[in-house]
Amino acid sequence: MLKPLLAHIIRRKNPDFRFDGSVTPLVVRELMLEKLGMWLRGLRLLLRGRRPMGLFLGKNVRLRNLPNIRLGHWVQLEDEVYVSALGTGFVAFGNNVKIGAYSRIIISTTLHDLGSHIHIGNNVGIGEFAYLGGAGGLDIGDDCIVGQYFSCHPENHCFDDPSRPIRLQPTSRRGIRIGRNCWIGAKVTILDGVRIGDNCVIAAGAVVTRSMPANSVVGGVPARVIKSIIAENEKRKFIGLEHELTSS
Repeated sequence: MLKPLLAHIIRRKNPDFRFDGSVTPLVVRELMLEKLGMWLRGLRLLLRGRRPMGLFLGKNVRLRNLPNIRLGHWVQLEDEVYVSALGTGFVAFGNNVKIGAYSRIIISTTLHDLGSHIHIGNNVGIGEFAYLGGAGGLDIGDDCIVGQYFSCHPENHCFDDPSRPIRLQPTSRRGIRIGRNCWIGAKVTILDGVRIGDNCVIAAGAVVTRSMPANSVVGGVPARVIKSIIAENEKRKFIGLEHELTSS
């Protein structure tokens, strides 16, 4: 009974989901108990005047400045996630968002110049140990999937005056925007001012220092466009058509 019920729940996010044949009833029962505990922890927000809609909280999740946190339906924050919404805007989670364990989502790191916002779209999954800053604003589009140790830094330190410590010099903030349906590998770093177009793939370990066009495969340090997904698909179609003509 538990297996069909859990499959039904998961299909709300992924309509094509099917259990692997090797998944035993014991595994399903353990998973259901874990999710039940996370759901019960999410209900604690009722005591703080919020109405969580299918919120799942892992152990030791901390939410700071709760009035500035917007929660969609079926949000999952795993163990030890820390969210600080101290800023001029909001930390906003869309529907069906999952944030991996030990991640940090922080708009501001200083009280004298508050940061802007962090907006995460619908159906976004981010792996463990992520660091998402929001000083200059961070926007992540719908349907993005992201590996572990992802970091975004929408702020830069100025260092033009060698007579002053860098920590006492101003900062610049242009913000980061990531488009829809991007696949971002493990240990990717994205720096201030970067715009990532829709449907991009960013290779593991890349350091993205400049904007990238939509439908691109990106990799390297500093990152560059390796190839265009559209051009590659057109090439495959041409090769297939050429093969059909020569073999007919």
